[in-house]
Amino acid sequence: MISHTSIPAVILGIIIIAVVLLDAFETVVLPRRVTRHFKLTAWFYRRTWIPWRKIAGRIRTPSRQQNFLGYFGPLSLIMLLGFWAAMLIFGFALLQYGMGSHEQLSKEAITFGRLIYHSGETFFTLGYGDIVPTSSAARALSVLEAGMGFAFLGVVIGYLPVVYASFSRREIQISMLDARAGSPPTAAEMLVRLAGTAENPAIDQVVLDGCLRDWERWSAELLESHISYPVLSFFRSQHYNQSWLGALQTMLDVTSLIITGIEGIHPGQARLTFAMARHAAVDLAQVVNARYDSQAAERMPDAEYDRLRETLAAAGLKLRTGDEARQKLNKLRSMYEPYVHSTARNLMVALPPWQQPAKTRDNWQAGPWDRVIQAKGLAVLGQKPVQPAGNEDHF
Repeated sequence: MISHTSIPAVILGIIIIAVVLLDAFETVVLPRRVTRHFKLTAWFYRRTWIPWRKIAGRIRTPSRQQNFLGYFGPLSLIMLLGFWAAMLIFGFALLQYGMGSHEQLSKEAITFGRLIYHSGETFFTLGYGDIVPTSSAARALSVLEAGMGFAFLGVVIGYLPVVYASFSRREIQISMLDARAGSPPTAAEMLVRLAGTAENPAIDQVVLDGCLRDWERWSAELLESHISYPVLSFFRSQHYNQSWLGALQTMLDVTSLIITGIEGIHPGQARLTFAMARHAAVDLAQVVNARYDSQAAERMPDAEYDRLRETLAAAGLKLRTGDEARQKLNKLRSMYEPYVHSTARNLMVALPPWQQPAKTRDNWQAGPWDRVIQAKGLAVLGQKPVQPAGNEDHF
């Protein structure tokens, strides 16, 4: 039996419990980004993400690397909940030790390690009864800890479905982008596909505005969900060549080109979508603690700009020419590219270019049985299989 009191242990226990409860409240309940210098969850993710990135950096195959990185988001979420629980158990053990007045049934000496065990069984409401608090304060503390254990279980039950529901809503729009802008999506491919056929190259303004309006809402939901639940930033898309950040950059690229000036297209909705998407890019860069990279490579050199104009022109889309247009596009790019690049560098996300150097198949066009089916069908006709050259025929 112990009956002594320890004021430092009580104070330290109160501080630990208060910090964990405040952090859990800010992470799970508070729907806004916390700008305080130290935040326990941010500290936890920095200490776990950095070694995970280093291990991933040793994986050379892009698909395997992204698969490995994809484990971090869900696993870190479980680890964070376990980290909170362990800190609360440790904090209550300090309080029980500081208050004293405990008795073990076997009359053995009660050490701090056994009080941690007692705190754990109380927190998870096991209630073996082999260690018994004998003072009123210690008993009240045990009841409080057991109630907090129930509340923690409720947080876990309620938190996980909300996070995965937000992830699902985010991924639906990204999956739809596959057939609209290629895999990975690019601004040039999206505009070319919206332009229709060579016989009717004009983009339907109503269709374009409707598409951009959907992406304006998606950007707003992305901002809201990733600020409320920062762990979503680490959740990867289903395919290694897709990502929420790549989709966001594609929309910023598309709207930048439209705002710069494409003949026959009114830029009104594009400006609204650009504003919302840029807002998301800036704020989410701060959520993941991205740092400005002054050594970032130029994403659109003169040769790439000329090739982009030629690609759009071939689809009947005339991008505004002249130095003024180029300067306007550069100004728009400078408003979001540094943020997107730094975020991608932090999260190890591969960003798509303005346009692909060569035609590639979309994700929906690929399947595990395609070669077998093609070979079987052509064998009946007495022909040799031909490897698909690209995605010229999208549908």
